[in-house]
Amino acid sequence: MIASRLLSRRRLIAAALCPLFMTTGCAWFGPHLLRTDQVDYERALGDAKKREMLATVVGLRFGDSPSFVAVSQIIASYTFEANAGVLAEGGSSAAGTSFGQASAGASYSNHPTFTFVPTTGEALATGYIRPLPAELLLPLADSGVPIDLLLRLSVQSIGGLQNAAPLGGPDSDGNPGFFALLRALRRLQLAGQLTVNYKPAAHDQVARVTMTLGSDNAPPGTAKDLAEVRRLLRLSPAVREYAVGYGPASGNGRAINIVTRSVMGILTNLGAQIAVPEDDVKRGATVPTVHLVGGETRPTIVVHVGKKPPHDAYATVVYHDTTYWIDNDDFDSKYALTVLQNVIALAQANQDQKAPILTVPAG
Repeated sequence: MIASRLLSRRRLIAAALCPLFMTTGCAWFGPHLLRTDQVDYERALGDAKKREMLATVVGLRFGDSPSFVAVSQIIASYTFEANAGVLAEGGSSAAGTSFGQASAGASYSNHPTFTFVPTTGEALATGYIRPLPAELLLPLADSGVPIDLLLRLSVQSIGGLQNAAPLGGPDSDGNPGFFALLRALRRLQLAGQLTVNYKPAAHDQVARVTMTLGSDNAPPGTAKDLAEVRRLLRLSPAVREYAVGYGPASGNGRAINIVTRSVMGILTNLGAQIAVPEDDVKRGATVPTVHLVGGETRPTIVVHVGKKPPHDAYATVVYHDTTYWIDNDDFDSKYALTVLQNVIALAQANQDQKAPILTVPAG
């Protein structure tokens, strides 16, 4: 009688434990994935974008035609199964026979699906091939982006002063005055004496950008930089606000004319600064490295070349059995790559593209 009651009680406990375990496991599993996978997938997308940019820069260094794809959808498919059971049997108390058995098991599988969309047609032309408009680029300087980095990346010339170019010629290394101008503009930006004003389009007009240099309460130490900028750009000191236009130097003293690059041009110029193995240049696989002048001998993004990168490299790609990477300890290069990604995002802003959709089952 006692054994019979004991058996019934144990069976009831076993029957209760199994669904409780299953329910608790599922309730924990979904929310936990939502908390962790959202961040993990965001980081994975960011790392993939860094590698894509580096791979494109290296490929252009060797004349490869780039292709661009965007992740349009991510579906994280999970399967989690768990089971548990307890079996207890009792015998007579005189014989002293009794035994019990318990079992538990779980299985987990993850099969994510990624959907990629190639960038072609008008989206490719607008986002990568056409020169970037000044009204898209220059307002970034007012949002905290260093103007010297911004112009060095995205501008081919300012007021006739040439940035470095990858196709050779007498100005392939850039004009010293261009880099002197960037340093002076950066010092004015830090002193609060450089402002970019964006005037959106109204009715049948187009958007306009102006640059204001100096102010009524300008610190005495900025006078030299203001004079240097006006000299290099041949600007009239009678005005402070100068219209920004596209093209070579205007010569009227009241406008700053710039020739912007396309995203493809930016990537090509970054690739031209990579110090590739000399054998690649000798056998004609690529052209000589652009060596900057005017105090800016450091590449905009320093890309290292070798056989084995550091374990904590910021971004790494392999091209023709050679490894290229960006150091994790090189903040300037990492930040320049981030600014480049922001510029590309702005260039694509007017395209009919949706952000990637991430689907994570939560139940």
